Amino acid sequence: MKNKDKTAHVCVITNNKGGVGKSTTAEALADGLVIRSFKTLLIDLDPQGSLSTNFVQSHATTYEVMTKQANIMDAVQHRKDRADILTSSKSLARLTAELVDTGKEYRLREVLAPALPCYDYIIVDTPPALSVLTVNALTAASSLIIPAQADIYSLQGIGQLMESVDAIRTYTNPVLKLMGILLTRHNARSILSRDMADLAQLTAEKIETFLYKTVIRESVTVKEAQANRQSLYEYAPKSNPALDYMDFVTEFAERSVRVDA
Repeated sequence: MKNKDKTAHVCVITNNKGGVGKSTTAEALADGLVIRSFKTLLIDLDPQGSLSTNFVQSHATTYEVMTKQANIMDAVQHRKDRADILTSSKSLARLTAELVDTGKEYRLREVLAPALPCYDYIIVDTPPALSVLTVNALTAASSLIIPAQADIYSLQGIGQLMESVDAIRTYTNPVLKLMGILLTRHNARSILSRDMADLAQLTAEKIETFLYKTVIRESVTVKEAQANRQSLYEYAPKSNPALDYMDFVTEFAERSVRVDA
């Protein structure tokens, strides 16, 4: 476990392209860290609320926290054997218009402060676009992970994302670390997927990061677990994606310790 004097490692899961397993990765990482005995908070900062559909909506959400109508620790929902969660709200879509004050990029960093001593990791899921929400997430983060499919459009989007990351490092968060590219929804039997995996390695080298050794294999069990309102590890612990994500969690935890050292 983490030293009591340290604060949470905040990791953002982001990609400008949708459909790459971004929310699934955020949830699997957060729940996997709990299995590894790390106290973890999952924040749904996506107005689509993919991670929030099965939770009590009477609670304050990320919208109320971001607009300072609620304290983050009062809004967090606690779960047995899973990561705590701060749920999303469709109202988040209004924040682009509502956050107009100077320093609006720092709002999430500001409201996260009470939670930092309480967790080892805080995992943030973002919208599939560079919005004020994504900028807030990257400004508050220790690191980011880019989930990507092994296809040309997904990999091209990484270059566009990195332009935004470079701007964040210049203006709002110079210590932001890129913690690698994770290949998701992978079909190892496909020749095209294997070729694209090689291209993903070249892409990682170009932006001076790494490609995780673990590759997340495609499986219907991911959607089945979500439909049954269970974590992937509870629903199908021996499925390919569950095993893959736990290997990824191990890789991530080892690398994050080195980043925080």
